[in-house]
Amino acid sequence: MVDLRGRDFLKLLDYSPEEIKYLIRRAETLKKQKHNNESHRYLKGKQIAMIFEKDSTRTRCAFEAGAHDLGMEATYLGPTGSQMGKKETIEDTARVLSRMYDGIEYRGFGQDVVEELAKYSDIPVWNGLTNEFHPTQMLADMMTVYENFGKLSGLKLVFCGDTRNNVGNSLMVVCAKLGMHFVACAPREVWPDENLVLECRRICEETGGSIDMDEDIMKATKDADVLYTDVWVSMGEAQELWEKRINLLKPYQINMDVVKNAKPDVIFLHCLPSFHNTGTTIGKEIYEKFGLKEMEVTDEVFESSHSKVFDEAENRLHTIKAVMLETLKDE
Repeated sequence: MVDLRGRDFLKLLDYSPEEIKYLIRRAETLKKQKHNNESHRYLKGKQIAMIFEKDSTRTRCAFEAGAHDLGMEATYLGPTGSQMGKKETIEDTARVLSRMYDGIEYRGFGQDVVEELAKYSDIPVWNGLTNEFHPTQMLADMMTVYENFGKLSGLKLVFCGDTRNNVGNSLMVVCAKLGMHFVACAPREVWPDENLVLECRRICEETGGSIDMDEDIMKATKDADVLYTDVWVSMGEAQELWEKRINLLKPYQINMDVVKNAKPDVIFLHCLPSFHNTGTTIGKEIYEKFGLKEMEVTDEVFESSHSKVFDEAENRLHTIKAVMLETLKDE
């Protein structure tokens, strides 16, 4: 019997394979209830605080809509809405919010911040994204993979791009936990941290998964079940990095040649937002400066039948609800 009451959700290294699978199954049930318009206000009367030091669309909406679906109220504290770290210590913020709320979500910078919040909080703390890890995204990703293949163990997932970022780190961890074959496809200089690779390989010894790195995109993506990418420059990084990062990662764009190199039923995932056209301000700037109409993925792939990015985005709601429900429920 899996019991997650009172647990923090900071990184998937803290969770067992059974606990991760349990949360995905719980999310499947909540998704059915949502689609069938069945009330599931299991946490009626509870309240959560959401600290966003980095702006977000999917994470904020998933926590707010999810809290409402579960019968809760949510307070949003944006980049200028909290004194945490400025006029008030993280420790004091955690102790204050613990007196007023039932749970705290944090989306921001260092993993040490969310870990410290959890250390001094008397209520569950959930990681909505840090520089190092993005665990709520991983649950949505794995739920989407399971919906398409009916299994997770043994599947091959290839992440192309900056494989040392929070998404790359988290994908490597969750694939190791679930017995999947993870390939980091990238230039050697942006391969994942060696210590994290070693830790994930130790996990694979128990789960049957594997961790590999490859600089050759066609070799890496051969017979892949899942192709995954992310933006080439992460949130908050300086504009000066764009040219260097584009030149470095341009060979790792997911285009239709890469898709055809994978298995026929391969699916494409992206945590979003994506620069697959010039329909955004940044997309236009990139085109004007570098002549690129598409970056980490082509529009052809993004809009193809292989693309499951909007199923994946929706599943942020259901998996985040599962985390809140299982850590906050009374019995």
